Formats: sequence, C-alpha cells, structure tokens
Amino acid sequence: MDIGALRREYTQAGLSKANLAATPFLQFEQWFTQATQAELAEVNAMQLATTSAQNKPSLRTVLLKAFDERGFVFYTNYHSQKAQQMAENPQVAALFFWKELERQVEITGRVEKVSTLESLKYFTSRPRGSQLGAWVSAQSSIISSRRLLEAKLEEMKQKFSSGEIPLPDFWGGFRIIPESVEFWQGRPNRLHDRFEYRRQGLETWQIERLSP
Repeated sequence: MDIGALRREYTQAGLSKANLAATPFLQFEQWFTQATQAELAEVNAMQLATTSAQNKPSLRTVLLKAFDERGFVFYTNYHSQKAQQMAENPQVAALFFWKELERQVEITGRVEKVSTLESLKYFTSRPRGSQLGAWVSAQSSIISSRRLLEAKLEEMKQKFSSGEIPLPDFWGGFRIIPESVEFWQGRPNRLHDRFEYRRQGLETWQIERLSP
C-alpha cells in the first residue's frame, strides 16, 4: 500500500471570522450541536494529552461530559495515569475530530478537579453497571487477567446489592480551563480555515486567523 497516495479534499464548508461567535464556548456549542444533529458516533469523544513531571507525554481518548463558560469536564479514576500526570503538570491539550464534518477543535489550558457535589451529581446519573465499574477498576494498574476484573465485579455487586452505590473517593471530574481554543475547518488544497481564540482576561478573548 502506498500510504503517501492516501488523500481526500475537504470541500464541505468554510469558516470566516465574521461568522464566529464572541467566545469559544458559544462557538463550540454551535459546532457540537451541529455534530450531534449529524448523528456522529461518539460525538463527545476527545483526545486528551497530558505530560508527566519528567516531560513524558501520554495520549488517550476520554468522553466530554459537560461544558460551559467555566470549561470542559471529563471524569476518571484519580489514581489513573492521566490523573497522576495532571497532578504533576496541570497543563493539557484536548482535540475533537469530527471527520464527517471535516472539523477539528483543539483546546489547550490547565485542569482542576470539579467539586465533589458536581462529581456526585454526574456519578448518580450513570447506569448502575458504570457505577460498579468505577469501583472495580484500579485504572492503569497492571492486572493478571480479565477474570480478576469479573471476580471484583461480582464482589461489588454483592457489596452494593441494595440501595444506591456511593461515589468512590478515588473517582471524579476534571475541568479543562482553556487558555486557547482553535477551530479548524478543512478546505481544498490543504488551505484550511483555522481560527484561534486566545484568552486575554477572565472574559475577554482575542480571535486570530492562523495560516494552515
């Protein structure tokens, strides 16, 4: 296979500064709504990049679970590799790629934990199986077999056989507080439209067009 010959033209739409919303949150809401209406699979999937104190990078896919003018929220085990790296270095990057719409959104900024109340509210909204899964998995740790997970699941089912499942103290949310957000729209001849919102203050954003 000649991988170098793999290519496609992006022709669906363009992006102009005049049509951008005043803040990246409003612009993201517009694009996210359009992606949802297009019935894309895993529309809230985002690639999250973190770096350790030793500058070792890691990348994985997580699911966006909330966003507003405070930032972008996802949930994880606080003992996971990503959480440990974010404790060492709170600067992160996240990327949404909606290939069917020929669009990308890149977010850079710092993370902070959401409140316990916010984590509890989301945790109780999860299916019971997902709640149990949070208790079962010591995320990122080495395990000998899947049988161990299944045995732990049965143990948790018995432990929480009646009543509500409590929020684990090792599980909760992080909020990405963006310093910059880039909106990328694919265009023909690789001359893509790119606009970056860069924070200038608590509520002020500078918008610049970037060369493709």
